Amino acid sequence: MNVKAFPPRMTPEQFEELSDDRGLELIDGIVQEKQMGTEAGAVGSRVNHYLSAAVFPTRLGEVIASDGRFRCFPSHPNRIRKPDVAFILRERLPDGRVPVGTTHIRPDIAVEVISPTDEYQEVEEKIADYFDAGVPLVWIVTPKTRTVLVYLADGTARRLRDTDDLTADSLIPGFRVRIADLFPNPPLLATDATGAVPIASVPPV
Repeated sequence: MNVKAFPPRMTPEQFEELSDDRGLELIDGIVQEKQMGTEAGAVGSRVNHYLSAAVFPTRLGEVIASDGRFRCFPSHPNRIRKPDVAFILRERLPDGRVPVGTTHIRPDIAVEVISPTDEYQEVEEKIADYFDAGVPLVWIVTPKTRTVLVYLADGTARRLRDTDDLTADSLIPGFRVRIADLFPNPPLLATDATGAVPIASVPPV
């Protein structure tokens, strides 16, 4: 959704000067609003928590919350994206320090939590941008289906469900979290002839 209160087009430098750009991204000069619902926000917080718990004790890297600004897309230099959660290995940080303001360093893990208002094309565009930047691991977390799509830099992807474990062994040795633990709400229930059953087990019409 475009934010009409801003000029039709802005440069990245103008965008970076905004006094409050929370929830805003710059896509090819156009300011767009990231709408993250309450459930999606809770899921993002859980992903942040589990990643932080895995990397902070060893100072392996830094976990960046949803306000982190990334301008690191070679094919689209005027884009500034804000992943819902991002992780950067400390060895890739200049002098081991987190950049102030917008960073041109690509994340090692980029996480997007899907909200009800997100459109398929927008999500696909985000994934393409992360691949363009060379992000080795992208997680697309969807609360509605309680799934995580794991995209690797070679273009392969796999879908994880409630009973699967999310790992990042190539980047964070030992990191492991059950997919179900990322979602604050229990599965929705649907009723069939035998009573209440998890909606995930009801075959599609």
